[in-house]
Amino acid sequence: MFDKDFYRGKRVLVTGHTGFKGAWLCRILQRAGANVYGYALKPPTTPSLFGILKMGGDINSETGDVRDFGHLYSFFKETNPEIVFHLAAQPIVRQSYKDPRGTYETNVMGTVNLLECCRLTPSVKSVLNVTTDKVYLNDDSKDHAFSEDEPLDGYDPYSNSKSCSELVTHSYIKSFFNEKGIAVSTARAGNVIGGGDFAADRIIPDCIRAAEKGETLIVRNPYSTRPYQHVLEPLSVYLDITAKQYKDKSYAGYYNVGPDDADCVTTGGLVTLFCEKWGEGMAWKNVSDGGPHEAAFLKLDNSKIKRVFGWRPRWHIEKAVEEIVCWTKIYFNEPSKISEETDNEIEEFLK
Repeated sequence: MFDKDFYRGKRVLVTGHTGFKGAWLCRILQRAGANVYGYALKPPTTPSLFGILKMGGDINSETGDVRDFGHLYSFFKETNPEIVFHLAAQPIVRQSYKDPRGTYETNVMGTVNLLECCRLTPSVKSVLNVTTDKVYLNDDSKDHAFSEDEPLDGYDPYSNSKSCSELVTHSYIKSFFNEKGIAVSTARAGNVIGGGDFAADRIIPDCIRAAEKGETLIVRNPYSTRPYQHVLEPLSVYLDITAKQYKDKSYAGYYNVGPDDADCVTTGGLVTLFCEKWGEGMAWKNVSDGGPHEAAFLKLDNSKIKRVFGWRPRWHIEKAVEEIVCWTKIYFNEPSKISEETDNEIEEFLK
């Protein structure tokens, strides 16, 4: 588990802070006493966790596009961050088929701009680029768990753009950051779930929308296997990576951040569990919409991050879904208590 005391008083910049993972990350950093600076477009969904928690007034939040190098660099010069988390991205596979050019501009050139700002900002000491489990060349081989040394070549524009983001990061490390002594890592996270995600074309938000309307949930690909994990799992690892490499550059590297095999479940298995935990007669049915290609099987080998950081997953899939259902029902029924519930989940996880 990461050292909360390390972040007290540290200047931390988070791109994509208005997104689902970004909002949870900023909440943890606030509670740890960090000086948090966020750079992102407006919240990508309505509602959004960032808005629900009223975080805009609690951190130094700058509205901006990572494709705008001049604006981003001026924010770096203004804030002089020591630690940088790069989460800003176009993160939806299906959206990448609709807008491949915009996806590449954001996910590739956004990474270039971010790393260039880090290169030009003397205060920066530790950087983490968050990519995805979908960066690997995937032939859908069943039961194959990808390790960090396997080829990067994502299939769809989103996955491929994140492969490119990894390669850009590798080049900057070798060309600039090793010489400057800046520690830079990438984290390839599994499929992240949690309370406060309202994105389109994601399975848990789809579950929540169906539950809210009292409708039968439509599932496109119930037999697809994914490495599902609660959002607090990867965030705790991200915070450990950036803290340890800040003090010892040998920790910098490329890491899979995924659950154990027991939590790599089918989408149908996940929604069945959600329906059971939600109750109230909730049900789902399989209705394929003939959408674009998405991998049928995806699993990560997490042995490296276990070995280097001594990390172990804490909330397995059943516990993760229980927390999501609890958070969502409080949000629906007692919205005034949702900030308290969010903080309670963080506190429970970090014990």
